[in-house]
Order: sequence, then C-alpha cells, then structure tokens
Amino acid sequence: MQLMRDFWHSLTAIGLVVGTIFFAFSLTPSLLPRDFILQGILSGACLTSGYAVGTILIWLWRYLELPSLPVWIARTSLRIAGVLCACIAVIFLWKFAEWQNVTRSLMGMAPIEGGRPFEVGLIAAVVFIVLLFLGRAIRGAFTATANRLQGLLPRRVAMLAGLFIVGWAIWAAVDGLLFRVALKMADSSLQRLDTLIEPEIARPVSPLRTGGPSTLVDWESLGRMGRAFVATGPDTKTISQLADSEAVEPIRIYVGLNSAKTVEERARLALEELKRTGAFNRSVLVIITPTGTGWVDPAAMDTLEILHRGDVASVAVQYSYLLSWLSLLIEPQYGADTARALFNEVYDYWTALPKRQRPRLYLYGLSLGALNSDASIDIYDVVGDPIQGALWSGPPYSSSTWKKVTAERNQGTPAWLPSFRDGSVIRFYNQHGAAGGTYAPWGPIRIAYLQYASDPVVFFDPLASYREPAWMKQPRGPDVSPALRWFPIVTQLQIGLDMAIATSAPMGFGHVYAPEDHIVPWIEVTQPQGWTEAKLQELKAKLKSER
Repeated sequence: MQLMRDFWHSLTAIGLVVGTIFFAFSLTPSLLPRDFILQGILSGACLTSGYAVGTILIWLWRYLELPSLPVWIARTSLRIAGVLCACIAVIFLWKFAEWQNVTRSLMGMAPIEGGRPFEVGLIAAVVFIVLLFLGRAIRGAFTATANRLQGLLPRRVAMLAGLFIVGWAIWAAVDGLLFRVALKMADSSLQRLDTLIEPEIARPVSPLRTGGPSTLVDWESLGRMGRAFVATGPDTKTISQLADSEAVEPIRIYVGLNSAKTVEERARLALEELKRTGAFNRSVLVIITPTGTGWVDPAAMDTLEILHRGDVASVAVQYSYLLSWLSLLIEPQYGADTARALFNEVYDYWTALPKRQRPRLYLYGLSLGALNSDASIDIYDVVGDPIQGALWSGPPYSSSTWKKVTAERNQGTPAWLPSFRDGSVIRFYNQHGAAGGTYAPWGPIRIAYLQYASDPVVFFDPLASYREPAWMKQPRGPDVSPALRWFPIVTQLQIGLDMAIATSAPMGFGHVYAPEDHIVPWIEVTQPQGWTEAKLQELKAKLKSER
C-alpha cells in the first residue's frame, strides 16, 4: 500500500488531467475498428503522451524559475484531479463500444457487446506505468549528467548539454543495438519464409508461365510470392464462364530476387521471358510493381484478365522479401530502382515495335508497389511515345504524384475522392465508382487511383499531430465514422495504429481492395470490349460472391 501511495503522490495534477483527456480522446473512433487489446495499448500510449505534455509544462514553469505551489495545495489538487479524471475515464470507456460499433456497421461487421472497458482501462494503466517508469529512468540519467556538467558549464547550459548527451546515447542504443538486431532477426526469418516452397503451389505446366516448360527462370528462385503469382489465377475455363465468351490463357511472368545477381540482370531476364512467351503479341501488357514482400494482388490482376478474356500479359520483378514498411525503411531505393530498370527494358523494346502490332502498355501497383511504380516513369522520357496508362491502388501518403494531385484537386472536391482538372489524365475511384463531376474525354495517357476513404496507408498525415488532415473535413467518406474527430497528438497515434492493422479490415475497406472494385477503373483505363452494363453488374456480383 505504501508503494502505491508513494507512486500516487509522485504524479502531477496537470499531467494526470492532460493525460486523461488524451486517454478519453483515444477511445473515440478512427478509420478502422479496434479490439480491446489494441485499444488498451493505444490508450496507454495516449495517456502517457498527455502526461508527458503536462510534465513538459511543469518543467518549463520551473525552468523559468517561477514560484512553485505549496505542498498542501499540490496534494489537494492531485486528489481533485484524480476524482475528475476517474469520472472522465468511466464516461468515455462506457461510450467506447458504441463508437466502435458505428465503424463496424459501416464495414458490415457484427457489433461488439460491451467493449470490455475494464480490460481496456487495465491494459492502458499497465502501458502507462511501464512507459512512465521508463521515462523517469531517462530523466534520472539526464539529471545525473546535467549535475556532473554543472561544475564545468553554467546551469542552464549544462541542462541542455545533458539533454543532448542522454538523447544521443538513447538513439545510439536503440539504433545501433535494438533496432539493428531486430531488423537482422526480421530479415533472417523473412528470407527463410521467402524460400519456402508450399506444397499446395504446383509448378506451372503451361509454357506461358514463368517456371513452366522452356522457362528461362528457375522455379526455386522465384520466391514464395512469385511462385504463388505464376501458379494461380483464373484459367481459360473460368474466364470463359465469367466473361460469357471464349478466352485465351493469360501470360504471367515473374523474376525473383534470386533469379539473377543484379537489378539490371533481373530486368533483362524478365524481358527475355516476355519475348519467349509471345507477350508482345497480346492486346494488353502490364508492368507490375509488387509490394515489399513480392506479392501481387490477385484482386487486381485476376479481374483484368477476366475483363480482357485472358488476352493479357503481365510481368513483375521482386525487389524485396520484407514487409512493405520494413522494405521502405531499410532499402527505400531498391523498389524504385527495380521498377525503373524493368520499365526501361520493356519500354525500350516496346517502342521499337510497329505501333499497330504492339500491345497497349500499362503500369500497376498496390501500396508500396504503387509508390515505386509511380517512381519508375518520367513523363518527359515517354511523352514522344507514351504508354497508355496506369492503375495505382492504395497509394501511400508519400507517393509524389498522388500527393501533388490531391493537394491541387479541384475546389470543393473531397481529399478522399478528389477530381483533378478536367479529368482527361487522372481520375480517382473508390468502392462506389468514380469521383462525381463532368469530365473531358480521356487523353492519350489514362491514370486511375483506387482508394478507400478508410485506408490509413493512403491518408496517414505526418503533420496530423498539430493540424486537422484535409480528408477529415466534411463531407466524410462513406466508410468513415461521422463520430471521428481530430485531436492534437491523439489522432496521429490513432491513425498510426490504423496503419499497422490496415490489412486486417474486411475486404472492400481499409487497405484490402476487393476484386469487384477494380472493374470500373480497369475498364476506364484499359477499355476492354464487349461488356454491357448488365454483364458488368453480373460480373461484380460473381466476384463478390466468390471472395
């Protein structure tokens, strides 16, 4: 009991009040639904952040050498703050399930009962205590360092120097030891996973697939995601049934990280595979940039092959086996370099072919693949003989073209589904189709963005700690809770957690893009023939039922 009493008296009223306000705000909805464990962790982090803000205010007060409150006033205010904070926490914990159920209903998920508020509060308290003691240990190191320096430097200079030294030591320890060790372990385990040959993935028997007869690429070198891409997908019978028409077998080319030593060699190998399979005789040729793990989203490519009745060739080159965020953190240039090398190889060969005999050329990428696909092409290099277009799904918030176009969107259009200029070059789509408005006819290059308003990978804002993101303004996206509000610092932490769980959302929400939602943008960009509105609606229903 004495230990708990000492801990309680070590807290500050201002820190407790600000921390509880942050805790309460963390229970309000964000883009994706959260279970009680994640909510508890998030709320504990927000509680700690708010307490830190209050502590900084007190430190600033003391740094300016302003008078301190008497002990009895400080302890009385702490008791009052404790009662007030308990009331606030109980009210907001009671509302948590209601807020979560609004988000869940928008995504077609079953409601939760109760929300387990006691568990949320308990987890948050444990996280807060752990982080608080960690912070106090850091503060103790800072104080000890500053005291040692006061014999050599003026007091305030010693404090700043001590802050710098302790900060540098922590950064060196985290970056040089924990971070690097963790990354090495992740790299090793993901590398082993990439080489895993799953028994249910059979080697292709068709020469139109990498790894099949006459292939130039070793089956084992493709990597786990590459083998899945070339060994799966709709066959001619399935395509014929879905398209209600005769179909041909699609061509799928994939080159893994271990298929050749350098990026340039892998890109050239991919080109040779394209030529071997007769890919340049197809109507449509797609250069795919996969995600960080090497994954190609079947929701996009299967749908395209169905729309064109199999008359599609697609090619991808692996640049990493890491999760996308790890790949972006550790090797940020690998994806862009690989995408650029592949594009240059294919484009140079494609432009040398007679225009009337070559396929229409497109780009595709999802998530990190969209970012790197965007970086693979320079409009000034292709303006004389342009490609026909691109579909980029779930583009990360840092994608250069997406960021520029969204910032310069037409006045009055929402950030989550904007229109850009006259729509002759770039258009945006979501699960309900295109952005509203009147568009000019498409120009020679057609670029489509497919994005959901509930996708935190797209709408994470690094500046959300101190300003409201544009996508939060009214009107809201159809899959975003009307109860969502912006709060300093808290919203940043909420959306940061949403990013970590973005692929756990139901299909058709968050960062999980549904096959049927690719139909409209693919049709707009690639112009398949022979599809009536009735047949398209039937295809959408079939794809949705087969999820």
